[in-house]
Amino acid sequence: MPHATVYDVANKAEVSISTVSRVLNAHGSVSEGTRARVLSAIDELGFVPKAEAAALARRAGSRIGVLAPFFTYPSFVERLRGVANALSGSRCELVIYNVDSSARRDDYLASLPVARRLDGLIVMALPFDQVAARRLVAHHLETVLIEFSEEPFSSIRIDDRAGGRLAAEHLLEKGHRRCAFVGDCDLPDYAVRTSDWRLEGFRQALQAAGVELPEAYIALAPHSRENARLSAHSLMELPDPPTAIFVASDHQAVGVLKAARERGLVVPRDVAVLGFDDLDIANYIGLTTIRQPLEESGRVAVELLLARLADPSRPAQRVRFPLTLVARETV
Repeated sequence: MPHATVYDVANKAEVSISTVSRVLNAHGSVSEGTRARVLSAIDELGFVPKAEAAALARRAGSRIGVLAPFFTYPSFVERLRGVANALSGSRCELVIYNVDSSARRDDYLASLPVARRLDGLIVMALPFDQVAARRLVAHHLETVLIEFSEEPFSSIRIDDRAGGRLAAEHLLEKGHRRCAFVGDCDLPDYAVRTSDWRLEGFRQALQAAGVELPEAYIALAPHSRENARLSAHSLMELPDPPTAIFVASDHQAVGVLKAARERGLVVPRDVAVLGFDDLDIANYIGLTTIRQPLEESGRVAVELLLARLADPSRPAQRVRFPLTLVARETV
């Protein structure tokens, strides 16, 4: 329908104009059924919000959105820094959308392509289904994914299981046989489960070497340095405490190191600690860790996105970054 208006959408979906507006603005108060009807009407009518169309016409540059959970986590901050640095000096405006629930993720993925507020989108660590993928494609919102893959988009990933195996192999080489793991539990259903995958790889490599990972040596808690500190204390109170602890992130490893200090243990003589990520702080505290290129992943995501914006015919790319072990003072 040429020049469809918000009234046309409201009539077709049998809702009020304010309900259409709430859908376009990813407002959480709209039911799933109503939202689906509004989006279907928008698709059928080819509706483009008038104000957004005018804003697009006035803009001299592009708007790049980043959709991410846990955006205050240090690993996400470093990744966002890579995005921001890659856009520095360009005519692109960066817009960040924080996701704190699966409903919020779905609202953004439904509304952002339709509202046309963005020229490109980077989705970090937020798996979504083919329905959302088709909407992004249908409304020509160029998208790049980080930490997961979905056709037909470009993506950037690491192998978390391989990282867990690398951690186990290093601890085994150092002579450790009582190896423990500190990681995450209660992970939300809208985020990728990196802690679980790192534990899986860690367990596989230990078992391949004939070393078991007892359940008592696996300490899972909601992600925080304080919870990791408490988990480490629990491990160190066992009758046969571990001599090495692999931690699912450097952020949590800081808590584990604090627990060791509080118990008067010397690292790595009494207990070795190995992290994951290689955050900036890891170098300052001498943390041995598995390095993933966080900042580089953000930069490459921008490069892939801008390349597709310049030439939409470019094929999607699947980038797999290698992981490396950075040996410092804690193992």
